[in-house]
Amino acid sequence: MSRIDVASARALVAADPGVLVVDVRTPAEFASAYIDGAVNLPLDQVEAHRRRIVADAGGRLLLVCQSGSRAERARTALAGAGPADVVVLDGGMNAWIAAGAPVDRGRPRWALERQVRLVAGTIVVASVVASLWIPAAVVVAGLVGTGLAVAAVTDTCAMGMLLSRLPYNRAGGADVEAAMTRLRRPAPGA
Repeated sequence: MSRIDVASARALVAADPGVLVVDVRTPAEFASAYIDGAVNLPLDQVEAHRRRIVADAGGRLLLVCQSGSRAERARTALAGAGPADVVVLDGGMNAWIAAGAPVDRGRPRWALERQVRLVAGTIVVASVVASLWIPAAVVVAGLVGTGLAVAAVTDTCAMGMLLSRLPYNRAGGADVEAAMTRLRRPAPGA
């Protein structure tokens, strides 16, 4: 099983304290709401540390993001790194919160998907308005629309990847070494 629903994830964590919850969202998204005990290791860091993650986790990993897409990409990246049992929370934090599962909350921040909608919409509106004076500017709106369509089909988002690197999304920054130290913790009873 590579994806589990909220009820199954809660049961898994309750039944096995050795399960490590790894949240692959940006540090800003993580800081706004996260599952108690989760480790923040942003998706762009997973590839660089994939062998260490699998080797040091010593058990089952539950991967979490906002909707499930980034966590699935992290699971795919970890698949070739070793024998770890890795599952993805289906629907991510959106599903977790909607189910009324407990979360630790910090300062509210905009989710990456919402930031993409704002930036894409603003670029489209600006390029359509600019096309009143510079007719070729409407091409920019077409390119953004094409990019969004490609993002939907491929379940990746170049704009989201770029936005995740902005200081707003790095606020507080993920402490990758601290996350890796938490991954190395011995399983209870070991």
